[in-house]
Amino acid sequence: MRAPALYSAAGSLLLTTLAAAPAAPADGAPAMPVAAELRGTAVAAARAEAEGIAFGKCTAEPEMPDHVQCGTVSVPLDYARPHGKQIKLTVSRMRATHKDPSNSKRRVPRQGALVYNPGGPGATGMYFPLVGVLPEWKRIAAAYDLIGYAPRGVGRSAPLSCKDPKQFLQAPSQAPTHPSESYKRERIAQAKAYARGCAQRAGGSLRHYTSLNNARDLDVLRAALGEHRLTFMGASYGTYFGALYATLFPSHVRRMVFDSAVNPDPEQIWYRNNLHQSAAFEGRWEDIREWIARHDDVYGLGDTAQEVLRSYEKARARLAVKPAGGKVGPAQLQGAFLSAGYYDDYWPQRAYALSAYLKGDPKPLIEQAGPHPQGAAEAENTHAVYTAVECNDAPWPTDWSVWDRDNTRLARIAPFETWDNVWMNLPCAYWPAPRQQPLDVRTGRGELPPTLILAAERDAATPYDGALELHRRLSGSVLVTERGSGTHGIAGGPNPCVNGHVEAYLLRGDLPTRRASCAPRPEPSPKSAADVKKVPAAAMPPR
Repeated sequence: MRAPALYSAAGSLLLTTLAAAPAAPADGAPAMPVAAELRGTAVAAARAEAEGIAFGKCTAEPEMPDHVQCGTVSVPLDYARPHGKQIKLTVSRMRATHKDPSNSKRRVPRQGALVYNPGGPGATGMYFPLVGVLPEWKRIAAAYDLIGYAPRGVGRSAPLSCKDPKQFLQAPSQAPTHPSESYKRERIAQAKAYARGCAQRAGGSLRHYTSLNNARDLDVLRAALGEHRLTFMGASYGTYFGALYATLFPSHVRRMVFDSAVNPDPEQIWYRNNLHQSAAFEGRWEDIREWIARHDDVYGLGDTAQEVLRSYEKARARLAVKPAGGKVGPAQLQGAFLSAGYYDDYWPQRAYALSAYLKGDPKPLIEQAGPHPQGAAEAENTHAVYTAVECNDAPWPTDWSVWDRDNTRLARIAPFETWDNVWMNLPCAYWPAPRQQPLDVRTGRGELPPTLILAAERDAATPYDGALELHRRLSGSVLVTERGSGTHGIAGGPNPCVNGHVEAYLLRGDLPTRRASCAPRPEPSPKSAADVKKVPAAAMPPR
């Protein structure tokens, strides 16, 4: 799920008619985890507990500071065969500091390890321990070892690739919101080729990159860390396999934070979730344009959202004819503003780049939206893992006419991301590996310790109804909502109310007695040419 809301009632109603039933699962695809895989997880966890993790210097991780250590943990490629082929997952750790930031003389007792996953599928958490030096995280870092890791397929953890990275970042490129039939045929051919590439490069291993295996890997990591019960924080996609973990291993859970929750309803995984995401991004795109319009004195792009849209479309048309720097076409422009839909910290930079381009200076737009060849291998690896996990996880429509019908209708009311999301996921229509039936995420009363769910009300990457659904399915969970905001991933950000709930839960086990809400975070301040900072290219955001 183009994983980081509220959308119009019309859009919501339309989606209920658009989401055609996905194709039936391939023959032999299991509907539930089989006993052999559950036994295999227990075998692998016992082995990992005995072996532990030999942490040392992070020699293979560039720019990792000395206070962070790295190691590996072995997990079975196939949990039905726990003594068969093993793969190694890379793990990072910053030990608990024991330092109370509000009282330097007080030594804080260690509570265990806090394992974090940033989402994806395909994102690495190896650099998560670095947050321990930030003010918003120091209290948590005092009590917990901060643990990051690269899930299977990601980075150096049995890396997956489906295409030559040199051929992956194609730029400049078009991004028609109402594609022609010839353009659709071109993209279908690309999707088929990508799916074939995944099968050719991964071989028989391809079927084992799944959310269920990510959940099983998490239990092996827990055991390798010497933790009898898991303390975990997952963001975006990390909430989904975290919820699978809670369903499979409820007695192994100590505390869990679900930040920006994916809708875990099996009927939504993953085709329908992507339709809902495309609809939600239309509302988020309007939020961005309204903010830019409020600062027309800085950017000069129009004083209404509609006028800002006209400025954006003017830039798209120019880039279609003459790409900026030979690198930035309409697709790169759209990608830059899509990342702003995930994180509102990007709004000032993106608005400045658009304004400068229309005034004759393309450099800021090239810096922010242009491809970075040095990141091609990482971007292709991320995309390969994303594709493999989502395609393996669930049935998808295999008839192009279903995709075409649903997204043609949706694009009439939500043109900003709809077709881009189609091309991202279309290899799943032609996927060569067996499909699974999604696990029914659900826990009964008293089966799972209380858990914390965080959600921004206008998050488009994981629309708000996903948090409501997860809350209904995890007995004893409590939902905290950041009202009126749409940033994707809200823990450890600038909202002290949200952070207070996270700290109270992780440090003391305290939760509100019922649903709680926080006022929205402050909107970003506009930046002009004098103070705008360079930001990375609009790489594929976490999903």
